Amino acid sequence: MDTLLNVETKRGRFLLAVEAQGKKVPDKPRNWAYYLAHLHAKYEMPAVLLVVCDSRSTAAWASGTVDFGPPEWPSLTLRPLVLGPDDVPVVDDPVKARQDIPLTVLSALLHRRDPQADAILKVLVDALKGLEARDPDTATIFVELTSQGLGEAPAADTWRALMTDLSFFTSPISEEIRAEGRAEGKAEDILLLLDGREVPVSATDRDRITSCHDLATLNLWFTRAITATSVAEVFAEE
Repeated sequence: MDTLLNVETKRGRFLLAVEAQGKKVPDKPRNWAYYLAHLHAKYEMPAVLLVVCDSRSTAAWASGTVDFGPPEWPSLTLRPLVLGPDDVPVVDDPVKARQDIPLTVLSALLHRRDPQADAILKVLVDALKGLEARDPDTATIFVELTSQGLGEAPAADTWRALMTDLSFFTSPISEEIRAEGRAEGKAEDILLLLDGREVPVSATDRDRITSCHDLATLNLWFTRAITATSVAEVFAEE
């Protein structure tokens, strides 16, 4: 999962799990269902999955519902909220970008492979400059969401170049702090998952998980922890 947001509305709070999906992956619905159940159990809050697709075919694949269980009596139904290029307009006007930064972020992610991608990112950076002065914490969330959502698209290079105008987000210290925070959160999720599945974890293994700061490794361990029956299976060498 790329980003997890705590959303507060007049009707109450809920978790918004955001996943940038670039292609069809048959196993993803199963992982999504498990992750949503895990979030609900861990935080005791409703959770919504938002799947952001820059491909129309991928958006069509991710849409709809997926039932888990016997056909005659499915026990769990997954219904993600899916956004594709046709669902969000191109926001390349500076005024509109300042008025609705969340929409501009979604526009950048959904149109990241379109010719208008660079124009969207430029107005987004200008809007974030103003937000950074008023609310740096919220600005950080939008920067993180955009950075992760762009992935390996060519627009990511444009985004990194534009980020030089936002000194806080490009300082080595702030990058290190954010990376450490993501790693700590993922390590905690792994341990909670193993504890919830009653997989024994020794003090040495616990230290190995919490001391790891490589997100790729932690993501691999988390995926394995979903089905592992021992910590050895989590740490298994490829």
